Amino acid sequence: MRLLHVGDLSLAEFVGNDIPRYAILSHTWGADHEEVTFKDMVDGTGNAKAGYRKIRLCEKLAAKDGLQFFWVDTCCIDKSNYTELAEAINSMFRWYQDAARCYVYLSDVSAGGSIGDDEFACRWKTAFKKSRWFTRGWTLQELIAPVSVEFFSVEGERLGDKKSLEQTLHELTGIATQALRGSPLSYFSTDERMSWAAKRRTKREEDSAYSLLGIFNIYMPLIYGEGRQKALSRLLKEIKDDNSISLPIAKGASFDSHTEEHNARCLRNTRVELLSQITEWAKDRNDKPIFWLQGMAGTGKSTIARSAAQSFAYKGQLGASFFFKRGEGDRGKAARFFTTIAVQLATKVPGLSPYIREAIDADPDISEKALNNQFEKFILQPLFRLQPVSLQASSLVIVVDALDECEREEDVRTILRLLPRSRDVTSVCLRIFVTSRPELPIRLGFKKMTGGTYQDLVLHEIPPTIIKHDISVFLNHELTKIRIDRSLLADWPGEKNIQTLVELATPLFIFAATMCRFVADPRWDPRKRLAHILEYQTASQASKLDRTYLPILNQLLVDQDEVEKEKLAIDFQEIVGTIAVLASPLSIISLASLLGIPEDDVARRLDLLHSVLSIPTNRAAPVRLLHLSFRDFLLDRQKREKSLFWVDERKTHERIAGKCIQLMSISKCLRKNICNLQGPGMFQSEIDSQFIDVCLPAEVRYACRYWVYHLEQSKSGICDNGQVHVFLRDHLLHWLEAMSLLGNLSESITIITTLQSILEADKSTELFDFIHDAKRFVLYNRSVIEQAPLQTYCSALIFTPGESIVRKQFENHIPSWIRKKPRVQAKWNATLQTLEGHSDEVNSVAFSPDGKLVASGSDDRIVKLWDTSTGVQLQTLEGHSGWVNSVAFSRDAKLVASGSADKTVRVWDTSTGVQLQTLEGHSGRVNSVAFSPDGKLVASGSWDETVRLWDTSTGVQLPTLEGHSDEVNSVALSPDGKLVASGSNDKTVRLWDTSTGVQLQTLEGHSGRVYSVAFSRDGKLVASGSYDKTVRLWDAVTGAALQMLELGITTGTLSFSTSGQYLITGRGALGVSSLKLSPDPLEQLRALFVSNDWVAEEGANILWLPPDYRATCVAVRDGMVVLGHSSGAILCIDPLSALSLALHRHDRSVTISDSQNKAHTFHESAQSLFRVLDTSSPITVLDRIGSKSLQDHALDLVLALQALPAFRLLPSNGGCVIPLLIAVLGDKSDDIIWDKVYEIVAESALITVAKPSTPPPSSSPQIASFQTPWMFNTGSFADTSDLRRNVEPVE
Repeated sequence: MRLLHVGDLSLAEFVGNDIPRYAILSHTWGADHEEVTFKDMVDGTGNAKAGYRKIRLCEKLAAKDGLQFFWVDTCCIDKSNYTELAEAINSMFRWYQDAARCYVYLSDVSAGGSIGDDEFACRWKTAFKKSRWFTRGWTLQELIAPVSVEFFSVEGERLGDKKSLEQTLHELTGIATQALRGSPLSYFSTDERMSWAAKRRTKREEDSAYSLLGIFNIYMPLIYGEGRQKALSRLLKEIKDDNSISLPIAKGASFDSHTEEHNARCLRNTRVELLSQITEWAKDRNDKPIFWLQGMAGTGKSTIARSAAQSFAYKGQLGASFFFKRGEGDRGKAARFFTTIAVQLATKVPGLSPYIREAIDADPDISEKALNNQFEKFILQPLFRLQPVSLQASSLVIVVDALDECEREEDVRTILRLLPRSRDVTSVCLRIFVTSRPELPIRLGFKKMTGGTYQDLVLHEIPPTIIKHDISVFLNHELTKIRIDRSLLADWPGEKNIQTLVELATPLFIFAATMCRFVADPRWDPRKRLAHILEYQTASQASKLDRTYLPILNQLLVDQDEVEKEKLAIDFQEIVGTIAVLASPLSIISLASLLGIPEDDVARRLDLLHSVLSIPTNRAAPVRLLHLSFRDFLLDRQKREKSLFWVDERKTHERIAGKCIQLMSISKCLRKNICNLQGPGMFQSEIDSQFIDVCLPAEVRYACRYWVYHLEQSKSGICDNGQVHVFLRDHLLHWLEAMSLLGNLSESITIITTLQSILEADKSTELFDFIHDAKRFVLYNRSVIEQAPLQTYCSALIFTPGESIVRKQFENHIPSWIRKKPRVQAKWNATLQTLEGHSDEVNSVAFSPDGKLVASGSDDRIVKLWDTSTGVQLQTLEGHSGWVNSVAFSRDAKLVASGSADKTVRVWDTSTGVQLQTLEGHSGRVNSVAFSPDGKLVASGSWDETVRLWDTSTGVQLPTLEGHSDEVNSVALSPDGKLVASGSNDKTVRLWDTSTGVQLQTLEGHSGRVYSVAFSRDGKLVASGSYDKTVRLWDAVTGAALQMLELGITTGTLSFSTSGQYLITGRGALGVSSLKLSPDPLEQLRALFVSNDWVAEEGANILWLPPDYRATCVAVRDGMVVLGHSSGAILCIDPLSALSLALHRHDRSVTISDSQNKAHTFHESAQSLFRVLDTSSPITVLDRIGSKSLQDHALDLVLALQALPAFRLLPSNGGCVIPLLIAVLGDKSDDIIWDKVYEIVAESALITVAKPSTPPPSSSPQIASFQTPWMFNTGSFADTSDLRRNVEPVE
């Protein structure tokens, strides 16, 4: 930057951050020969020019303001140097913005002398308003950019500054006062900023665009000679690119999309009162922020929503719109709801864009996260961070239409929980207009909103006179158009007929609209069609929907004989029935390909249904239902066997599922490398989406995503060697490749899980095994397949265990260039999933009571919620400023609490991730949190030696419980909420009254710190776990010690099972049967327990944990073990083999500790096992219990197990069967049996086994000590302490 020095007017150049404080001149140029140029200043020849006067004035003013330098554009830029000129023009806005003072010299405004304030103002203000300075293009940025702008007359008299003249400047220029006051220009829309320059002119036409570069913060090269229009086009493109937000949106969801373009709006003089009410609500800043318009199907909700959105858009009030539509891909789902709204809001309020982009940069996958995260990051936080904006409109309105057509009820509930949070936004006045049917989930969602949040209006309860008037206006308008277009008589259709139609239609606008489309069909006589409709006025028993649609459909049967009618009905079922139940609309071309029907036949059958279907002339465009009520009409089960047009929903789904599988089984549709990618490492993100669409046409894309959806909806079974089984055996990897190409690989896990749920395992064992293995394959390889589709055949296959069914089935798909395959484990290990997301050590993990969620708290200060079935991260709960030490769910799993080193407890909504309460009061880190069973209380234990109780709904702190002499590690509330137990480093457990805070009992006996406490379900017992490696049971009333379990290990958290027979610890289940509690025959508990390096069941070790799997924290539920690690990873493992599953599912009597009636129990358990694993297997071998010894039965079982395919695929079958045999046989076994055992285990287990020198001695397992009597190692039988040293993994 080149500056003039005050005093000698010498030029000085400055670069970077070394620029001194300076003043800057704004003025209008005179004739070129009058202005002092850079060359004049260098040569010292400019002082005679007219422009020299304003340079001197600027110098004088700068000196007066204590500045040593100033800048004037005419003489500080060498315009003969194109590079310097381009740099200066692109830097101009910044130079004005950074100036300490900006002096505006108005050569055409004269003060005329300062005679008196009023007279002085009167003389110059008129000239000021007419000044040429306000008409020039470059002076726009010179007014907006500087903080200080002062105006001077031609005589050098000060007229005022930007602040004192603000209102006059606003009126003269149209620039928003906030912009004049310095609000970031990104807060103002492109259109608004463009309007400020609309009437300004520049000497060179291209400067009309170049003078706006700073206004839009754009840098672009200058091309003088390109013309004004091209320069503006380049600028607008740069602005669009700069403001664009890379977020996926639901195409066609906005009210002004091409898809919605031809859909109806309210006619003039209809819905007048209602639209006026909506308009007034939107304008009133003190009104409720949400307006819910509800009405039954066909009452015109969407028409009103479109009209309202159009009106808001015209007035500049529309912030965004989203029109849900079931079966329209992303428009029928909530996944793209908030991203679509965010993109539209950012267009309207560009100031939001930087904050949204910041969220994307921080987490590129945020658009795939839970709805709460999207709402928080894309809408709420950007609006909170936005400075208050003065918009041209009084408010911004978001229009959400047909919320009931959002496919997942859970998403609807989440949206309704999140929207009310917008009322706290102060940067703009935000209003949300919602329409829907009054479905139960929506009614409940609104009911849960706090008072003052919303107002509603029931559309079908509007007085009938108003509805009839509006329908009458609509019918008159539409029928008059038909009369004129078809040159009918002036008295058609007649007032009487119109009134009859009004009576038929009321209150359904959809009837009137459908009827008019039917009558207007140019291929038919409108008079006859109207007469046909009027015939239905006598059908008093017909429903409104029947009256709407039967006249149209019955026309298809005119002049058809019975055979033709039957053929027409079959075609209707196949084509229109398919359209009615599709998950996403397809074109005529795609429908024909999917159904295997000639394209012309599909088009011909649909040709007569334009009244009820949107059928584009372009056969490649989707065919859509015009209204969802037509689907309701077709699928109405009351019409079964009564109507030719009734669609059997289940059969239609079954037919579509079969067609999808057939289509995907064609080699040209799905095959290896369907897109002919150049290399196996090519990323999905690098492939042009249009190219993918060419390789995978719409019908193939549809089949890949929805074939199992239709299968599930059909409620039909699948079996071994059936269509599904054959497809998976041939095309599983091709399908996964296609799902990866489509960016939907994560959906494949849900799809496979759905397949598992509709399969009867005992009837389709081969398919069950295949699907189970396929799920393991996808879970294990998801990340690599998701990134690079062709790695499905490379990395995914070669690193899959050697005996995996998928590996064996598709071995020939491994590329030939992989000549030597790596050595991999033989079978899947116990790890189901690794949940990666935390960036630091995981301190606490917890299952929700229903087992569907896992919560994790970490040193990274974050709580995360995970879906246990898919491993998908559902919520990221951010807010703590210290380590998260403890997490806990409420019993209904709706809340999760977290305790942190930041001394706070926070309560969160699990479905939305919203932080509901921050509970402050502790003076030290919080170590433990717990909910009362009703979820109304939270207890917290802290380093500050206190226990505190909190009301979860209000956040109010209840009594502080003081008495411990060291930090409190664990707290628990009794089932009735009247007692709280606490465990402390002072080695005691204390019981307190929650209402009074009085200490009731001090339970002493532990010799180490107490880290966990729990109440039994009836509240009569208290359990405590200590670092003295014992668990103790206490009487909650008397405080008496009842039992001590010596474990030799710490157990983590404690809770009781339903029956009280087990203590559920952080490492699994402990039996407490010695208390002689009443057994619960319905309790199906897997008594798993995790020690440092073993998973045990009922006291018997069944799975050894290698060092990499040993955890810092553990949670166990129903056979699922979740391990938290210091690396920040979370592992989900299922340690039970099919054998163990079978025994527990079918015969709870067989456990290691069971010693009664061994032969009978052994026989029965084997029968149960075979019924699950292989119904055709050697059950008969075991039917000789009367004539064979116990040892013979054991040998039969071993031999039978060896024959079972399912058994051979287990991760460690030896670890399951060996403990069972040992418990049954004890020391009575002979060498034949054990030889066979070793043979099987050596072939299949992951440990090397050698025959022991002596048979194992008899022993009775003790639950309290958790010893498994015998384990195999490389030399002889050993207990668990030796096993850790001797077990050697097989490479």
